[in-house]
Amino acid sequence: PLFLGEAETTAPGMEVSPPPSGLEAEYETLFTTDSLLFLHELISTFDEQVDQVLRLRVSRKVHLDLSGDLPSFLEHTSDIRRDPAWRVLPVPLRLQRRHVDIGDLAPSDTQRFVEALQSPAQGIQVDFDDGNCPTYYNQIKGMHNVLKAVHNQFPNVPHVSQAPVLMLRPRAWNMVEHNMMVEGKEAPGPLFDFGLLMFHCGKTLFENKSGPYFYLSKVESFMEARLWNKIFVWTQQKLGLPLGSIKATVLIENILAAFEMEEILYELRDHSAGLNCGIWDYSASFVNKFGHRRAFLLPDRSKYVNMEKRFLRSYMELLVQTCHRRGALATGGMAALLLPQDPLSEPYRRVLATVTRLKLLEIKAGVDGFMVYDLNLIEPMQTLFRLHTDGDNQLHQLRNDVSVTPEDLLSMPSGGVTLYGLKYNIAVGVLFMNAWLSGKGHFFFRGQVEDSATAEISRSQVWQWIRHQTQLEDDSRVVSRRLVTDLSREVMVELSALGHNVGAKQGLHTAADMFLEVVLKRDFPEFITTYLNQDHTFLSSQSSAQVEAQHRHTHQSKL
Repeated sequence: PLFLGEAETTAPGMEVSPPPSGLEAEYETLFTTDSLLFLHELISTFDEQVDQVLRLRVSRKVHLDLSGDLPSFLEHTSDIRRDPAWRVLPVPLRLQRRHVDIGDLAPSDTQRFVEALQSPAQGIQVDFDDGNCPTYYNQIKGMHNVLKAVHNQFPNVPHVSQAPVLMLRPRAWNMVEHNMMVEGKEAPGPLFDFGLLMFHCGKTLFENKSGPYFYLSKVESFMEARLWNKIFVWTQQKLGLPLGSIKATVLIENILAAFEMEEILYELRDHSAGLNCGIWDYSASFVNKFGHRRAFLLPDRSKYVNMEKRFLRSYMELLVQTCHRRGALATGGMAALLLPQDPLSEPYRRVLATVTRLKLLEIKAGVDGFMVYDLNLIEPMQTLFRLHTDGDNQLHQLRNDVSVTPEDLLSMPSGGVTLYGLKYNIAVGVLFMNAWLSGKGHFFFRGQVEDSATAEISRSQVWQWIRHQTQLEDDSRVVSRRLVTDLSREVMVELSALGHNVGAKQGLHTAADMFLEVVLKRDFPEFITTYLNQDHTFLSSQSSAQVEAQHRHTHQSKL
Protein backbone atom coordinates (compact mmCIF):
# COMPACT_ATOMS: atom_id res chain seq x y z
CA PRO A 1 0.00 0.00 0.00
CA LEU A 2 1.01 3.59 -0.61
CA PHE A 3 0.72 6.30 1.98
CA LEU A 4 -0.19 9.95 1.95
CA GLY A 5 1.84 11.91 4.45
CA GLU A 6 -0.75 14.61 5.04
CA ALA A 7 -1.95 13.62 8.48
CA GLU A 8 -0.11 16.37 10.33
CA THR A 9 -3.01 18.81 10.20
CA THR A 10 -5.29 16.78 12.50
CA ALA A 11 -3.14 14.22 14.26
CA PRO A 12 0.61 14.73 14.22
CA GLY A 13 2.51 11.47 13.87
CA MET A 14 -0.27 9.77 11.94
CA GLU A 15 -0.49 8.75 8.28
CA VAL A 16 -3.52 7.18 6.64
CA SER A 17 -3.78 5.80 3.11
CA PRO A 18 -6.32 7.43 0.78
CA PRO A 19 -9.70 5.73 0.42
CA PRO A 20 -10.16 2.62 -1.71
CA SER A 21 -11.88 3.37 -4.99
CA GLY A 22 -15.63 3.83 -4.56
CA LEU A 23 -15.55 4.23 -0.77
CA GLU A 24 -14.78 7.95 -0.54
CA ALA A 25 -18.01 8.82 1.33
CA GLU A 26 -17.64 5.90 3.77
CA TYR A 27 -14.02 6.92 4.40
CA GLU A 28 -15.04 10.51 5.16
CA THR A 29 -17.66 9.22 7.63
CA LEU A 30 -15.20 6.96 9.47
CA PHE A 31 -12.04 9.06 9.45
CA THR A 32 -13.16 12.33 11.03
CA THR A 33 -10.73 14.61 12.83
CA ASP A 34 -12.09 13.42 16.18
CA SER A 35 -12.01 9.71 15.36
CA LEU A 36 -8.40 10.02 14.17
CA LEU A 37 -7.36 11.84 17.32
CA PHE A 38 -9.05 9.11 19.37
CA LEU A 39 -7.34 6.34 17.35
CA HIS A 40 -3.98 8.07 17.64
CA GLU A 41 -4.30 8.26 21.40
CA LEU A 42 -5.59 4.68 21.76
CA ILE A 43 -2.83 3.22 19.60
CA SER A 44 0.04 5.25 21.02
CA THR A 45 -1.13 4.41 24.57
CA PHE A 46 -1.18 0.63 24.03
CA ASP A 47 1.18 -0.01 21.12
CA GLU A 48 4.15 -0.98 23.29
CA GLN A 49 1.99 -3.35 25.38
CA VAL A 50 0.74 -5.09 22.22
CA ASP A 51 4.37 -5.72 21.28
CA GLN A 52 4.99 -7.04 24.78
CA VAL A 53 2.25 -9.68 24.65
CA LEU A 54 3.52 -10.82 21.26
CA ARG A 55 7.07 -11.08 22.64
CA LEU A 56 5.72 -13.01 25.62
CA ARG A 57 4.26 -15.55 23.18
CA VAL A 58 7.64 -15.96 21.51
CA SER A 59 9.51 -16.39 24.78
CA ARG A 60 6.96 -18.92 26.01
CA LYS A 61 7.29 -20.96 22.83
CA VAL A 62 11.10 -20.84 23.07
CA HIS A 63 10.93 -21.99 26.70
CA LEU A 64 8.68 -24.95 25.81
CA ASP A 65 10.98 -25.90 22.91
CA LEU A 66 14.21 -25.66 24.90
CA SER A 67 12.92 -27.41 28.02
CA GLY A 68 10.67 -29.97 26.35
CA ASP A 69 8.14 -29.12 29.07
CA LEU A 70 4.39 -29.46 28.64
CA PRO A 71 1.92 -26.81 29.77
CA SER A 72 0.00 -27.28 33.00
CA PHE A 73 -2.27 -25.24 35.25
CA LEU A 74 -0.25 -22.31 36.59
CA GLU A 75 1.08 -22.58 40.12
CA HIS A 76 1.41 -18.86 40.78
CA THR A 77 -2.29 -18.23 40.06
CA SER A 78 -3.70 -21.16 42.04
CA ASP A 79 -5.24 -18.69 44.57
CA ILE A 80 -7.56 -17.39 41.85
CA ARG A 81 -8.65 -20.91 40.93
CA ARG A 82 -9.09 -21.99 44.55
CA ASP A 83 -11.11 -18.94 45.63
CA PRO A 84 -14.76 -19.98 45.23
CA ALA A 85 -16.14 -16.48 45.87
CA TRP A 86 -15.41 -14.36 42.80
CA ARG A 87 -17.82 -14.07 39.87
CA VAL A 88 -17.90 -12.11 36.65
CA LEU A 89 -20.40 -9.23 36.64
CA PRO A 90 -23.94 -10.46 35.84
CA VAL A 91 -24.69 -11.12 32.18
CA PRO A 92 -26.61 -8.20 30.56
CA LEU A 93 -30.20 -8.93 29.56
CA ARG A 94 -29.47 -8.90 25.81
CA LEU A 95 -26.88 -11.66 26.23
CA GLN A 96 -28.79 -13.95 28.59
CA ARG A 97 -30.53 -15.88 25.82
CA ARG A 98 -28.21 -16.34 22.87
CA HIS A 99 -28.84 -19.90 21.75
CA VAL A 100 -27.97 -19.40 18.08
CA ASP A 101 -25.63 -16.79 16.61
CA ILE A 102 -24.73 -16.44 12.94
CA GLY A 103 -20.97 -17.01 12.65
CA ASP A 104 -18.23 -15.89 10.27
CA LEU A 105 -20.22 -12.96 8.93
CA ALA A 106 -17.89 -10.56 7.09
CA PRO A 107 -19.79 -7.26 7.37
CA SER A 108 -18.43 -5.96 4.05
CA ASP A 109 -20.89 -8.41 2.44
CA THR A 110 -23.82 -6.00 2.67
CA GLN A 111 -26.47 -8.38 1.38
CA ARG A 112 -25.63 -11.16 3.82
CA PHE A 113 -25.28 -8.67 6.67
CA VAL A 114 -28.77 -7.28 6.01
CA GLU A 115 -30.23 -10.80 5.74
CA ALA A 116 -28.64 -11.65 9.09
CA LEU A 117 -30.11 -8.51 10.69
CA GLN A 118 -33.54 -9.57 9.43
CA SER A 119 -33.12 -13.17 10.64
CA PRO A 120 -34.49 -14.76 13.84
CA ALA A 121 -30.94 -15.40 15.17
CA GLN A 122 -30.21 -14.09 18.66
CA GLY A 123 -26.79 -12.75 17.70
CA ILE A 124 -24.44 -12.07 14.80
CA GLN A 125 -20.69 -12.60 14.95
CA VAL A 126 -19.69 -9.50 12.98
CA ASP A 127 -16.38 -10.81 11.80
CA PHE A 128 -13.31 -8.73 10.98
CA ASP A 129 -11.18 -11.80 11.80
CA ASP A 130 -11.41 -15.44 10.58
CA GLY A 131 -14.20 -15.11 8.01
CA ASN A 132 -12.99 -11.77 6.64
CA CYS A 133 -10.10 -10.87 4.34
CA PRO A 134 -8.68 -7.64 5.82
CA THR A 135 -8.25 -5.62 2.64
CA TYR A 136 -8.56 -1.88 3.17
CA TYR A 137 -11.76 -1.99 1.12
CA ASN A 138 -13.30 -4.73 3.30
CA GLN A 139 -12.35 -3.04 6.58
CA ILE A 140 -13.84 0.32 5.59
CA LYS A 141 -16.94 -1.14 3.94
CA GLY A 142 -17.48 -3.50 6.90
CA MET A 143 -17.07 -0.78 9.56
CA HIS A 144 -19.40 1.52 7.66
CA ASN A 145 -22.04 -1.21 7.41
CA VAL A 146 -21.84 -1.78 11.18
CA LEU A 147 -22.22 1.96 11.70
CA LYS A 148 -25.30 1.96 9.45
CA ALA A 149 -26.83 -0.99 11.33
CA VAL A 150 -26.20 0.63 14.73
CA HIS A 151 -27.71 3.94 13.60
CA ASN A 152 -30.68 2.27 11.88
CA GLN A 153 -29.81 3.39 8.36
CA PHE A 154 -30.69 0.13 6.58
CA PRO A 155 -34.28 0.03 5.28
CA ASN A 156 -36.49 -2.90 6.37
CA VAL A 157 -34.17 -3.91 9.18
CA PRO A 158 -35.31 -4.02 12.84
CA HIS A 159 -34.11 -1.28 15.21
CA VAL A 160 -30.71 -2.11 16.73
CA SER A 161 -32.41 -2.84 20.08
CA GLN A 162 -34.63 -5.49 18.41
CA ALA A 163 -32.33 -6.94 15.75
CA PRO A 164 -29.95 -9.83 16.58
CA VAL A 165 -27.30 -8.51 18.97
CA LEU A 166 -24.00 -7.54 17.29
CA MET A 167 -20.96 -9.43 18.60
CA LEU A 168 -18.08 -7.51 17.02
CA ARG A 169 -14.91 -9.51 16.35
CA PRO A 170 -11.84 -7.35 15.68
CA ARG A 171 -8.69 -8.85 14.22
CA ALA A 172 -6.34 -10.78 16.53
CA TRP A 173 -3.07 -9.45 17.99
CA ASN A 174 -0.99 -10.95 15.18
CA MET A 175 -2.57 -8.73 12.50
CA VAL A 176 -1.41 -5.24 11.49
CA GLU A 177 -3.22 -2.53 9.53
CA HIS A 178 -0.91 -1.55 6.68
CA ASN A 179 -2.93 1.55 5.81
CA MET A 180 -2.37 3.44 9.04
CA MET A 181 0.95 4.52 10.52
CA VAL A 182 1.05 5.84 14.08
CA GLU A 183 4.32 7.34 15.32
CA GLY A 184 6.19 5.66 12.47
CA LYS A 185 4.74 2.15 12.95
CA GLU A 186 1.93 0.24 11.26
CA ALA A 187 -1.12 0.20 13.53
CA PRO A 188 -2.07 -3.02 15.33
CA GLY A 189 -5.09 -4.43 13.44
CA PRO A 190 -7.21 -5.11 16.54
CA LEU A 191 -6.78 -1.56 17.88
CA PHE A 192 -7.67 -0.07 14.49
CA ASP A 193 -10.86 -2.19 14.35
CA PHE A 194 -11.83 -1.89 18.02
CA GLY A 195 -11.09 1.85 18.16
CA LEU A 196 -13.17 2.79 15.12
CA LEU A 197 -16.08 0.55 16.13
CA MET A 198 -16.12 1.92 19.69
CA PHE A 199 -15.73 5.54 18.63
CA HIS A 200 -18.61 5.45 16.13
CA CYS A 201 -20.94 2.88 17.70
CA GLY A 202 -20.08 2.34 21.38
CA LYS A 203 -22.32 4.98 22.90
CA THR A 204 -25.33 4.28 20.68
CA LEU A 205 -25.10 0.55 21.37
CA PHE A 206 -24.89 1.23 25.09
CA GLU A 207 -27.86 3.62 25.07
CA ASN A 208 -29.92 0.95 23.31
CA LYS A 209 -28.83 -1.71 25.86
CA SER A 210 -27.38 -3.66 22.92
CA GLY A 211 -23.64 -3.52 23.47
CA PRO A 212 -20.89 -2.75 22.87
CA TYR A 213 -20.16 -6.49 22.80
CA PHE A 214 -17.03 -8.10 21.37
CA TYR A 215 -15.43 -11.44 20.51
CA LEU A 216 -11.69 -11.61 21.28
CA SER A 217 -9.88 -14.19 19.18
CA LYS A 218 -6.50 -15.93 19.43
CA VAL A 219 -5.98 -14.98 23.09
CA GLU A 220 -3.15 -17.17 24.47
CA SER A 221 -2.77 -16.12 28.11
CA PHE A 222 -4.32 -14.21 30.99
CA MET A 223 -1.73 -11.46 30.37
CA GLU A 224 -3.39 -10.83 27.01
CA ALA A 225 -6.81 -10.75 28.70
CA ARG A 226 -5.36 -8.24 31.19
CA LEU A 227 -4.26 -6.01 28.31
CA TRP A 228 -7.72 -6.15 26.72
CA ASN A 229 -9.21 -5.24 30.08
CA LYS A 230 -6.94 -2.17 30.34
CA ILE A 231 -7.97 -1.16 26.81
CA PHE A 232 -11.66 -1.49 27.77
CA VAL A 233 -11.24 0.59 30.95
CA TRP A 234 -9.33 3.33 29.10
CA THR A 235 -11.85 3.42 26.23
CA GLN A 236 -14.87 3.61 28.53
CA GLN A 237 -13.29 6.53 30.40
CA LYS A 238 -12.43 8.35 27.16
CA LEU A 239 -15.91 7.90 25.70
CA GLY A 240 -17.78 8.59 28.95
CA LEU A 241 -19.23 5.10 29.34
CA PRO A 242 -19.69 3.42 32.74
CA LEU A 243 -17.15 0.76 33.76
CA GLY A 244 -18.35 -2.64 32.63
CA SER A 245 -20.31 -1.35 29.60
CA ILE A 246 -18.11 -3.30 27.21
CA LYS A 247 -18.59 -7.08 27.34
CA ALA A 248 -16.32 -9.56 25.61
CA THR A 249 -16.42 -13.27 24.86
CA VAL A 250 -12.92 -14.72 24.70
CA LEU A 251 -12.37 -17.49 22.17
CA ILE A 252 -10.26 -20.21 23.78
CA GLU A 253 -8.66 -21.40 20.56
CA ASN A 254 -5.16 -22.09 21.82
CA ILE A 255 -3.94 -25.04 23.90
CA LEU A 256 -2.00 -22.72 26.25
CA ALA A 257 -5.11 -20.63 26.94
CA ALA A 258 -7.02 -23.81 27.85
CA PHE A 259 -4.85 -24.01 30.99
CA GLU A 260 -5.68 -20.39 31.92
CA MET A 261 -9.44 -20.16 31.45
CA GLU A 262 -10.20 -19.15 35.04
CA GLU A 263 -7.45 -16.54 35.02
CA ILE A 264 -8.71 -15.11 31.73
CA LEU A 265 -12.22 -14.78 33.16
CA TYR A 266 -10.78 -13.25 36.33
CA GLU A 267 -8.84 -10.57 34.41
CA LEU A 268 -11.99 -9.64 32.46
CA ARG A 269 -14.46 -10.16 35.31
CA ASP A 270 -15.99 -6.66 34.91
CA HIS A 271 -16.18 -7.06 31.14
CA SER A 272 -16.79 -10.75 30.55
CA ALA A 273 -19.54 -12.19 28.40
CA GLY A 274 -17.94 -15.65 28.78
CA LEU A 275 -15.72 -18.02 26.82
CA ASN A 276 -16.12 -19.81 23.50
CA CYS A 277 -14.73 -23.13 22.25
CA GLY A 278 -14.17 -24.11 18.64
CA ILE A 279 -12.51 -27.07 17.04
CA TRP A 280 -10.09 -26.13 14.24
CA ASP A 281 -8.02 -23.19 15.46
CA TYR A 282 -7.71 -25.01 18.78
CA SER A 283 -6.55 -28.23 17.11
CA ALA A 284 -4.10 -26.28 14.92
CA SER A 285 -2.58 -24.67 18.02
CA PHE A 286 -1.19 -28.10 19.01
CA VAL A 287 0.84 -28.15 15.79
CA ASN A 288 1.80 -24.51 16.31
CA LYS A 289 3.15 -25.16 19.82
CA PHE A 290 4.29 -28.81 19.71
CA GLY A 291 4.12 -29.86 16.05
CA HIS A 292 7.78 -30.79 15.83
CA ARG A 293 7.34 -33.32 18.68
CA ARG A 294 6.37 -36.72 17.33
CA ALA A 295 4.19 -37.38 20.39
CA PHE A 296 1.89 -34.60 19.15
CA LEU A 297 1.30 -35.92 15.66
CA LEU A 298 -2.31 -35.00 14.93
CA PRO A 299 -4.02 -37.62 12.75
CA ASP A 300 -6.17 -36.96 9.71
CA ARG A 301 -8.85 -34.49 10.78
CA SER A 302 -11.33 -35.69 8.16
CA LYS A 303 -11.37 -39.13 9.81
CA TYR A 304 -10.04 -38.96 13.39
CA VAL A 305 -10.62 -35.48 14.85
CA ASN A 306 -14.02 -34.41 16.23
CA MET A 307 -15.52 -33.02 19.46
CA GLU A 308 -16.06 -36.57 20.79
CA LYS A 309 -12.30 -37.18 21.03
CA ARG A 310 -10.86 -37.03 24.55
CA PHE A 311 -8.70 -33.92 24.09
CA LEU A 312 -11.56 -31.89 22.59
CA ARG A 313 -14.34 -33.24 24.79
CA SER A 314 -12.25 -32.49 27.91
CA TYR A 315 -11.57 -28.95 26.70
CA MET A 316 -15.27 -28.27 26.06
CA GLU A 317 -16.37 -29.72 29.41
CA LEU A 318 -13.68 -27.79 31.30
CA LEU A 319 -14.74 -24.59 29.53
CA VAL A 320 -18.41 -25.06 30.47
CA GLN A 321 -17.54 -25.94 34.08
CA THR A 322 -15.17 -22.95 34.43
CA CYS A 323 -17.64 -20.46 32.97
CA HIS A 324 -20.69 -21.61 34.88
CA ARG A 325 -18.83 -21.76 38.18
CA ARG A 326 -18.04 -18.05 37.70
CA GLY A 327 -21.41 -16.95 36.32
CA ALA A 328 -20.14 -16.56 32.74
CA LEU A 329 -21.69 -17.93 29.55
CA ALA A 330 -20.07 -20.80 27.66
CA THR A 331 -20.58 -20.96 23.91
CA GLY A 332 -19.75 -23.69 21.43
CA GLY A 333 -18.33 -23.66 17.93
CA MET A 334 -19.84 -23.04 14.52
CA ALA A 335 -21.77 -25.50 12.37
CA ALA A 336 -20.03 -25.06 9.03
CA LEU A 337 -22.25 -27.44 7.05
CA LEU A 338 -24.63 -25.93 4.49
CA LEU A 339 -28.13 -27.28 3.94
CA PRO A 340 -28.93 -28.37 0.37
CA GLN A 341 -31.71 -26.46 -1.45
CA ASP A 342 -34.49 -29.05 -1.35
CA PRO A 343 -35.86 -29.57 2.21
CA LEU A 344 -37.52 -32.83 1.12
CA SER A 345 -34.36 -34.39 -0.29
CA GLU A 346 -32.25 -37.11 1.28
CA PRO A 347 -29.04 -34.96 1.33
CA TYR A 348 -30.97 -32.24 3.22
CA ARG A 349 -32.13 -34.73 5.86
CA ARG A 350 -28.61 -36.16 6.14
CA VAL A 351 -26.95 -32.76 6.69
CA LEU A 352 -29.60 -31.70 9.20
CA ALA A 353 -29.16 -34.98 11.10
CA THR A 354 -25.37 -34.53 11.23
CA VAL A 355 -25.57 -30.94 12.50
CA THR A 356 -28.25 -31.95 15.03
CA ARG A 357 -26.13 -34.81 16.37
CA LEU A 358 -23.00 -32.66 16.78
CA LYS A 359 -24.83 -29.70 18.29
CA LEU A 360 -26.75 -31.93 20.69
CA LEU A 361 -23.36 -33.06 22.07
CA GLU A 362 -22.56 -29.42 22.87
CA ILE A 363 -25.99 -28.78 24.41
CA LYS A 364 -25.62 -31.90 26.59
CA ALA A 365 -22.16 -30.68 27.66
CA GLY A 366 -23.91 -27.54 28.95
CA VAL A 367 -23.17 -24.80 26.41
CA ASP A 368 -25.41 -21.72 26.46
CA GLY A 369 -25.31 -21.21 22.70
CA PHE A 370 -23.34 -21.79 19.50
CA MET A 371 -23.05 -20.53 15.93
CA VAL A 372 -24.31 -21.59 12.53
CA TYR A 373 -23.26 -20.26 9.15
CA ASP A 374 -26.33 -21.23 7.14
CA LEU A 375 -29.30 -18.97 8.01
CA ASN A 376 -31.64 -21.90 7.36
CA LEU A 377 -30.14 -23.73 10.34
CA ILE A 378 -31.15 -21.01 12.82
CA GLU A 379 -34.70 -22.16 13.52
CA PRO A 380 -34.01 -25.93 13.66
CA MET A 381 -31.16 -25.27 16.13
CA GLN A 382 -33.28 -22.92 18.25
CA THR A 383 -35.90 -25.68 18.39
CA LEU A 384 -33.17 -28.12 19.48
CA PHE A 385 -32.30 -25.81 22.40
CA ARG A 386 -35.95 -25.48 23.41
CA LEU A 387 -36.41 -29.25 23.39
CA HIS A 388 -33.30 -30.06 25.43
CA THR A 389 -32.86 -27.14 27.86
CA ASP A 390 -34.96 -25.07 30.23
CA GLY A 391 -34.85 -21.29 30.26
CA ASP A 392 -32.60 -18.71 28.68
CA ASN A 393 -29.28 -20.46 29.28
CA GLN A 394 -27.63 -23.34 31.12
CA LEU A 395 -25.75 -21.35 33.78
CA HIS A 396 -27.26 -23.70 36.38
CA GLN A 397 -25.41 -26.68 34.80
CA LEU A 398 -22.31 -26.49 37.01
CA ARG A 399 -20.81 -29.74 35.67
CA ASN A 400 -19.47 -30.80 39.06
CA ASP A 401 -19.10 -34.27 37.54
CA VAL A 402 -16.20 -33.00 35.42
CA SER A 403 -12.58 -33.30 36.52
CA VAL A 404 -10.14 -32.48 33.73
CA THR A 405 -6.41 -33.18 34.05
CA PRO A 406 -3.50 -31.86 31.94
CA GLU A 407 -3.25 -35.39 30.48
CA ASP A 408 -6.85 -35.17 29.28
CA LEU A 409 -6.18 -31.87 27.50
CA LEU A 410 -2.93 -33.11 25.94
CA SER A 411 -3.95 -36.62 24.82
CA MET A 412 -3.68 -36.87 21.04
CA PRO A 413 -6.27 -39.05 19.30
CA SER A 414 -4.88 -42.16 17.64
CA GLY A 415 -5.13 -42.62 13.91
CA GLY A 416 -3.16 -42.14 10.73
CA VAL A 417 -3.27 -40.17 7.50
CA THR A 418 -5.44 -41.00 4.49
CA LEU A 419 -4.87 -39.98 0.89
CA TYR A 420 -8.35 -38.42 0.95
CA GLY A 421 -7.49 -36.38 4.05
CA LEU A 422 -4.19 -35.18 2.61
CA LYS A 423 -5.80 -34.06 -0.65
CA TYR A 424 -8.68 -32.45 1.25
CA ASN A 425 -6.25 -30.41 3.36
CA ILE A 426 -4.29 -29.35 0.27
CA ALA A 427 -7.51 -28.26 -1.48
CA VAL A 428 -8.75 -26.23 1.51
CA GLY A 429 -5.36 -24.54 1.95
CA VAL A 430 -5.03 -23.63 -1.73
CA LEU A 431 -8.63 -22.41 -2.02
CA PHE A 432 -8.24 -20.26 1.10
CA MET A 433 -5.17 -18.55 -0.32
CA ASN A 434 -6.99 -18.13 -3.61
CA ALA A 435 -9.94 -16.54 -1.77
CA TRP A 436 -7.61 -14.09 0.00
CA LEU A 437 -5.99 -13.12 -3.29
CA SER A 438 -9.46 -12.19 -4.54
CA GLY A 439 -10.31 -10.28 -1.35
CA LYS A 440 -12.57 -12.87 0.32
CA GLY A 441 -12.12 -14.38 3.78
CA HIS A 442 -14.14 -17.55 3.31
CA PHE A 443 -15.40 -19.84 0.53
CA PHE A 444 -17.63 -22.88 0.03
CA PHE A 445 -16.28 -26.34 -0.61
CA ARG A 446 -17.94 -29.77 -0.49
CA GLY A 447 -21.08 -28.53 1.21
CA GLN A 448 -19.56 -26.39 3.91
CA VAL A 449 -18.06 -23.00 4.58
CA GLU A 450 -14.28 -22.83 5.01
CA ASP A 451 -12.39 -19.90 6.56
CA SER A 452 -8.99 -19.14 8.09
CA ALA A 453 -9.60 -21.64 10.93
CA THR A 454 -10.00 -24.58 8.53
CA ALA A 455 -7.15 -23.28 6.37
CA GLU A 456 -5.04 -23.08 9.54
CA ILE A 457 -5.63 -26.73 10.52
CA SER A 458 -5.24 -27.87 6.87
CA ARG A 459 -1.82 -26.36 6.27
CA SER A 460 -0.72 -27.27 9.84
CA GLN A 461 -1.47 -30.91 9.23
CA VAL A 462 0.30 -31.03 5.87
CA TRP A 463 3.40 -29.32 7.37
CA GLN A 464 3.42 -31.73 10.30
CA TRP A 465 2.93 -34.86 8.20
CA ILE A 466 5.84 -33.88 5.94
CA ARG A 467 7.94 -33.05 9.01
CA HIS A 468 7.39 -36.50 10.55
CA GLN A 469 7.47 -38.37 7.20
CA THR A 470 4.13 -39.93 8.06
CA GLN A 471 2.96 -42.96 6.07
CA LEU A 472 -0.39 -43.04 4.31
CA GLU A 473 -2.85 -45.67 5.51
CA ASP A 474 -3.93 -46.40 1.91
CA ASP A 475 -0.67 -47.52 0.35
CA SER A 476 2.11 -46.77 2.87
CA ARG A 477 3.59 -44.00 0.70
CA VAL A 478 5.43 -41.42 2.83
CA VAL A 479 4.11 -37.85 2.97
CA SER A 480 7.03 -35.97 1.42
CA ARG A 481 7.70 -32.78 -0.51
CA ARG A 482 7.48 -34.75 -3.74
CA LEU A 483 4.16 -36.38 -2.86
CA VAL A 484 2.56 -33.12 -1.68
CA THR A 485 3.78 -31.30 -4.81
CA ASP A 486 2.41 -34.05 -7.08
CA LEU A 487 -0.90 -34.17 -5.23
CA SER A 488 -1.28 -30.40 -5.35
CA ARG A 489 -1.09 -30.64 -9.15
CA GLU A 490 -3.75 -33.35 -9.07
CA VAL A 491 -5.91 -31.22 -6.78
CA MET A 492 -5.55 -28.28 -9.18
CA VAL A 493 -6.91 -30.36 -12.05
CA GLU A 494 -9.84 -31.51 -9.90
CA LEU A 495 -10.60 -27.97 -8.69
CA SER A 496 -10.48 -26.65 -12.24
CA ALA A 497 -12.97 -29.35 -13.26
CA LEU A 498 -15.24 -28.19 -10.41
CA GLY A 499 -15.14 -24.64 -11.74
CA HIS A 500 -13.08 -23.21 -8.86
CA ASN A 501 -10.92 -21.24 -11.25
CA VAL A 502 -13.54 -19.42 -13.29
CA GLY A 503 -11.61 -16.74 -15.14
CA ALA A 504 -8.78 -16.89 -12.61
CA LYS A 505 -6.54 -19.82 -13.47
CA GLN A 506 -3.46 -17.74 -12.72
CA GLY A 507 -4.77 -16.92 -9.23
CA LEU A 508 -5.25 -20.59 -8.41
CA HIS A 509 -1.71 -21.43 -9.55
CA THR A 510 -0.29 -18.58 -7.46
CA ALA A 511 -2.29 -19.83 -4.46
CA ALA A 512 -0.94 -23.37 -4.94
CA ASP A 513 2.65 -22.03 -5.08
CA MET A 514 2.06 -20.04 -1.89
CA PHE A 515 0.53 -23.07 -0.16
CA LEU A 516 3.56 -25.22 -1.00
CA GLU A 517 5.85 -22.46 0.23
CA VAL A 518 4.09 -22.46 3.63
CA VAL A 519 3.96 -26.23 4.18
CA LEU A 520 7.60 -26.76 3.17
CA LYS A 521 9.12 -24.13 5.45
CA ARG A 522 11.71 -25.42 7.90
CA ASP A 523 10.08 -23.49 10.75
CA PHE A 524 6.32 -23.44 11.12
CA PRO A 525 4.86 -19.98 10.24
CA GLU A 526 2.77 -19.17 13.30
CA PHE A 527 -0.39 -17.86 11.63
CA ILE A 528 -1.39 -18.33 8.02
CA THR A 529 -3.14 -14.93 8.14
CA THR A 530 0.01 -13.12 9.33
CA TYR A 531 1.98 -14.87 6.62
CA LEU A 532 -0.48 -13.83 3.92
CA ASN A 533 -0.96 -10.32 5.29
CA GLN A 534 2.82 -9.69 5.02
CA ASP A 535 3.14 -11.40 1.64
CA HIS A 536 4.08 -9.35 -1.39
CA THR A 537 1.68 -11.23 -3.66
CA PHE A 538 -1.32 -10.46 -1.44
CA LEU A 539 -0.32 -6.83 -0.88
CA SER A 540 0.32 -6.15 -4.56
CA SER A 541 -3.07 -7.66 -5.44
CA GLN A 542 -4.57 -4.72 -3.49
CA SER A 543 -2.17 -1.93 -4.34
CA SER A 544 -3.06 -1.43 -8.01
CA ALA A 545 -6.49 -0.24 -6.87
CA GLN A 546 -4.78 1.89 -4.23
CA VAL A 547 -2.51 3.74 -6.68
CA GLU A 548 -5.51 4.74 -8.71
CA ALA A 549 -7.29 6.01 -5.58
CA GLN A 550 -4.24 7.99 -4.53
CA HIS A 551 -4.05 9.96 -7.77
CA ARG A 552 -7.71 10.86 -7.50
CA HIS A 553 -7.62 11.75 -3.86
CA THR A 554 -4.33 13.61 -3.37
CA HIS A 555 -5.85 17.08 -3.29
CA GLN A 556 -9.03 16.58 -1.34
CA SER A 557 -7.76 14.29 1.39
CA LYS A 558 -9.21 15.35 4.71
CA LEU A 559 -5.95 14.26 6.28
